[in-house]
Amino acid sequence: MVFEELGVIGAFIIKPEKRADDRGFFARLWCQDELQKRGLCGHIAQINTGFSPKVSTLRGMHLQLPPHAEVKIARCTRGGAFDVVVDLRRGSASYRRWAGVELTPGNARMVYVPEGCAHGYLTLADDTELVYTTSHTYASAAARGVRYDDPAFAIGWPAPMRVISQADRSWPDFSDSASVEMEGQAQ
Repeated sequence: MVFEELGVIGAFIIKPEKRADDRGFFARLWCQDELQKRGLCGHIAQINTGFSPKVSTLRGMHLQLPPHAEVKIARCTRGGAFDVVVDLRRGSASYRRWAGVELTPGNARMVYVPEGCAHGYLTLADDTELVYTTSHTYASAAARGVRYDDPAFAIGWPAPMRVISQADRSWPDFSDSASVEMEGQAQ
């Protein structure tokens, strides 16, 4: 596995190292030892999938608060997505910055999202599916989000959104005071 740092501290693109022959290729998508050697979370509590039938569907920007804060590793298994990480950790050197990466089955990249960062994605094709692991099980009382179009982050989405849930439209404006819940999570 090859790890490439993103513009958010603690967030990475993970590229599987393909071993190819006349049958095709083989690659590791998960290796607890490799994650832990880099000081990253190597624990999986839950594996989720999200399917969106329409291009330009937005899911996000979501996170969970402590003690249910979670690390996510996302991979696109069908279609294509622009995957985004926003740093909400007040003490972080990349606080309020975002990083985005295109995920497709063909490029096989994954995104490592650290605790205290919001995560979401915009589908770039019809019938898009993402699979992602989380280091903590879902806890509805700890679920939070930030708006995909909040000027505090100025995320550069590659296309307009056509499908957005009411919940994702309804997150309040972000302010520095909102990040108090994130304190202590900077890496």
